[in-house]
Amino acid sequence: MLTEEKKDRINFMVEADVLRFGDFVTKSGRNTPYFINTGNYKTGSQLATLGKFYAGMVHAVLRDRFSAMFGPAYKGIPLVAVCATAYWEKYRVDKPYFFNRKEEKDHGEGGSIIGYQPMDGDRIILIEDVITAGTAVREILPLLKSFGDVQVTDMFISVDRMEYGQTPGQSAVAEVAGEFGLQVHALVNVDDIREWLAESGRDPEELRRMDAYREKYCVRS
Repeated sequence: MLTEEKKDRINFMVEADVLRFGDFVTKSGRNTPYFINTGNYKTGSQLATLGKFYAGMVHAVLRDRFSAMFGPAYKGIPLVAVCATAYWEKYRVDKPYFFNRKEEKDHGEGGSIIGYQPMDGDRIILIEDVITAGTAVREILPLLKSFGDVQVTDMFISVDRMEYGQTPGQSAVAEVAGEFGLQVHALVNVDDIREWLAESGRDPEELRRMDAYREKYCVRS
C-alpha cells in the first residue's frame, strides 16, 4: 500500500535522480525500465534526509538490538555512514559501523575491513541500496562470517525490486531469508513505485513498460 510516507520517499528518490525511468541493465543482466542508483546522492541535505529514512527504518524494526552496521563497498559505504550518524542524532544510540574494501590491503593497517572489527557474538545488520537477484548478498555474507561467530540477521535497503532470484517462483528476498535467515526491510518496493507511477500523471508508457517487466521478472505480492 502506498502510504504518504512512502510517497515522500519515492518523491525524494526521483528528485535526487536516484530513481530513474528509461532503459537500463541491472547487475544480474536484466534489461529494466527503471533503475535505482544511490550513487547519485550528492549533497549534504540529501544524505542527511536519506540517513533519517534508514535510521527510522532500523529503529522501527530493531530499536538497539544489534551490535554494528555494515555497508558493502561501494554504494553501501555512504549509506551505512549516514545511517549511523542519523541513528545517533535522532535516537542518541551510538552504534559502530564498518565497511569492506574490494581488494585487501597489504600495507598500513592491512586487511579488507575498515572501521569496527566484528567479534564473536555480534549481531550485524546490513545497510545496502537494492536487492535484485541476491548476487551481492551471497558475496557479502561469507566475508562477514569469516571474521568470527557473528549473526547477520537483518538487511535494510532503499528498494525491494521483488524480483525472482535463482529459484523459480521465489523472490531474491525470500531466497536470502530461507538460505541465510536474513530478514530484508525496504523503504519502498516495486509495487509502491508502480502505484506512484499510476498516480503521478507521468508518461503512460513508463507504467506500461514497468508492468511488462514486473510480469516477466517479479514475484507479485
